[in-house]
Amino acid sequence: MTPPQRQRRDLAPEPATPQGGDGKPGNPERMYVVAGPDGERAELDLVTLIVARATDPPPSASPEQAALLRLCAAPLSVAELSAYLHLPFSAMGVLLTELLTAELVQARAPIVRKARSDRSLLEAVMNGLQRL
Repeated sequence: MTPPQRQRRDLAPEPATPQGGDGKPGNPERMYVVAGPDGERAELDLVTLIVARATDPPPSASPEQAALLRLCAAPLSVAELSAYLHLPFSAMGVLLTELLTAELVQARAPIVRKARSDRSLLEAVMNGLQRL
């Protein structure tokens, strides 16, 4: 029995590159946007709190942006939003930058709590509870 004979395929021809008006290869059209028009992103941490300014998303919002706006009715951190929407932090940064630029959301610094409570306050509360 002889093994099956395989025929070699020729490589497909490369697609033509777009030409500019002067005959030089032009830049292809981008199908997505990674950052804003100036390439800058908002300074965001995982603990930055995001609050929606608008109650309803605009009709031009993408599904991810609309879901993000609905979630942000109450302040949520960027890490929580990333987990709820199943998106990586980098993608969440791009979405939030677009929404911050459009002034649909507001970024707030996280609430920092004291490391230790005041001992005199704790003693006063304990004494008050013991009197009850």
